[in-house]
Amino acid sequence: MASIRELHKQLIQKERSAVEIAQESLDRISKLEPKIRSFLVVTPEKALAQARLVDAKIAAGEEIGLLAGIPIAIKDNMCTKGIRTTCGSRILESYVPPYESTVTQKLAEAGAVMMGKTNMDEFAMGSSTETSAYQLTANPWDLERVPGGSSGGSAAAVASGECPIALGSDTGGSIRQPASFCGVVGLKPTYGLVSRFGLVAYASSLDQIGPFGRTVEDTAILLQAIAGYDPKDATSLNVKIPDYVHGIRPNLKPKGQLRIGIIQETLGEGIDPEVASTVTKAIEVFQDLGAEIQVVSCPRFRYGLPTYYILAPSEASANLARYDGVKYGFRADDAENLIEMYGKTRAAGFGPEVKRRIMIGTYTLSAGYYDAYYLKAQKVRTLIKEDFDRAFAQVDVLVCPTSPTTAFKAGEKMNDPLSMYLSDLMTIPVNLAGLPALSLPCGFDKKGLPIGIQLISNVLKEDLLLRVAYAYEQATDWTQYEAKLD
Repeated sequence: MASIRELHKQLIQKERSAVEIAQESLDRISKLEPKIRSFLVVTPEKALAQARLVDAKIAAGEEIGLLAGIPIAIKDNMCTKGIRTTCGSRILESYVPPYESTVTQKLAEAGAVMMGKTNMDEFAMGSSTETSAYQLTANPWDLERVPGGSSGGSAAAVASGECPIALGSDTGGSIRQPASFCGVVGLKPTYGLVSRFGLVAYASSLDQIGPFGRTVEDTAILLQAIAGYDPKDATSLNVKIPDYVHGIRPNLKPKGQLRIGIIQETLGEGIDPEVASTVTKAIEVFQDLGAEIQVVSCPRFRYGLPTYYILAPSEASANLARYDGVKYGFRADDAENLIEMYGKTRAAGFGPEVKRRIMIGTYTLSAGYYDAYYLKAQKVRTLIKEDFDRAFAQVDVLVCPTSPTTAFKAGEKMNDPLSMYLSDLMTIPVNLAGLPALSLPCGFDKKGLPIGIQLISNVLKEDLLLRVAYAYEQATDWTQYEAKLD
């Protein structure tokens, strides 16, 4: 799959039309979907209609932006007017939003061509895309393995070349961990940088929409299009958006002016030795590029996981209460009264993992347990943020593995929720602190499975994050590798 810049050049030089590019993507989706199952909904009519609009602009001599005519996949928890949005759940099986999310509206205005909606863990609750009520998405590098989650469909769509870019959402690692498992670039922006209007909520203080791309530049181009203030989102940040694309460059010079910190707590026990070794070699590349490397401590980093699994389910318990069978979505028809209808609707509409998290959250918010669990977790969240603040007083960027392991086999962890939750060990603290972070391919294990390195910067430093990632990408060739599916 060509990069955004290559496709843009082909379009403006009239070597190919937007319709031809869209059709090529649709053909590849049709060919690969029986194997990969990235998409819950494919939208050929909408894609070709959007592509024709781009071709008309080019024919009229109008200038087009970098995203015009570029195929993109959208995670199925972002509302798309007139197109089914299920969140991977039976309870929203027939839900068709009457409005457009801000991000998809921005992409339409930029001329991007929507190929469809991608599979995901139900309501974004999962680390493997196995909790989807509809299908199991395969990892393009090994079809017996998971693509990660919850944005596994988007990551797999990009990794398989079904489309060059995609949108995901990240509550505790749901962009970065699938990016690592699938060997693509994934960025979780600063909380509030990208509007959440039209994103179906899981945990509102943690959720954030972000881009997937085959390369750092493609990821930067997509972030440029979706970042910015939105009055429809009360948590949206009203800040000036830098030029992410022109800010990237292939080196980190002048030498010694960039300080990179290795998070001490992330390369020890519980990390696959191949992952630790590969990430350590990647850090040496940064040193060769002129970065000053030091080890820093974030002592409360390891408390991120238990803190998250109190706070996120608590917010989910409140957010998912709206699915009652009254207003929209699935309704159980065999109930004799309202209370029974609520119970039967939720019992049939929600899957086991969603029910588990709702019950955990309801418990931690209940009288007698609120102070012991929820309130204490909020305090620990503050301490985790303070650890990051201290670290960023010493360094500019933090590094660690994106995930403790490479992609695991489908079914391997489904009956062991705690083992599954550990997949997000490295990514969760970033969400708790509201920071931006990026996963970048940095090698492969002996099975040929991708390994990702996570770069973390201070709030609103996405431009720095992308610059550092781009310099590494240009010094290596990991993003040039493609999964062999043909």
